[in-house]
Amino acid sequence: MKDLFQTSMFAGVTLSLLAYLAGLLLKKKFKLGIFNPLLISIILTIIVLVCAHIDYDTYNKGAVYLSWFLTPATVCLAIPLYEQWQLLKRNVKAVMLGITAGVLTSLTTVFVLSKLMGLTHQEYVTMLPKSITTAIGMGVSEELGGYVTITVAVIVVTGVIGNILGEFICKLFRITEPISKGLALGSSSHAIGTAKAIEMGEVEGAMSSLAIAVTGILTVVLASVYANFM
Repeated sequence: MKDLFQTSMFAGVTLSLLAYLAGLLLKKKFKLGIFNPLLISIILTIIVLVCAHIDYDTYNKGAVYLSWFLTPATVCLAIPLYEQWQLLKRNVKAVMLGITAGVLTSLTTVFVLSKLMGLTHQEYVTMLPKSITTAIGMGVSEELGGYVTITVAVIVVTGVIGNILGEFICKLFRITEPISKGLALGSSSHAIGTAKAIEMGEVEGAMSSLAIAVTGILTVVLASVYANFM
């Protein structure tokens, strides 16, 4: 199998898509949040690579093509936002304040926990972009001198947790307003959380899509400020 990954330019893509398909089938069958398709696909891919003794660079020769779709997929999230444009205009102040509060909470939480855990500056700035999309987060981490590969892992874990627990937390704290639920998911768990928001409703999906964009912009600006705190 290792030879296949070394010679075929599509082996990595094929493995990734099959693993994700398996995740979708498990989610459809069991209908439990823990069976998140992205989480399942990551676990299955790791198992295959470890068992077949395939290193990451060999796998990524083919899988890298999937990363080309990150930006177009993020841009497509503007569609539900456009469809709810009038609702956004009526609630623009509350929406912007909510997103800003989410960004500040995320960055402050990373700072406090990093202090308590005694992380180095490089480890600290690696965690700062955890709540924004991978495409933006990688750039922020690299600019601040963080470990980019770890940043990607942290972003994915953050998104998966938001996708799995987001709806439960909203119910736990009796958050019923669609705008609030969408903003919470988008500003805390980026595109992966937005996938759950879209499942919850059209308004939730639109507000979560907006939160992704604004959260990314605010984090780019504020992360450089927070980076000086340690």
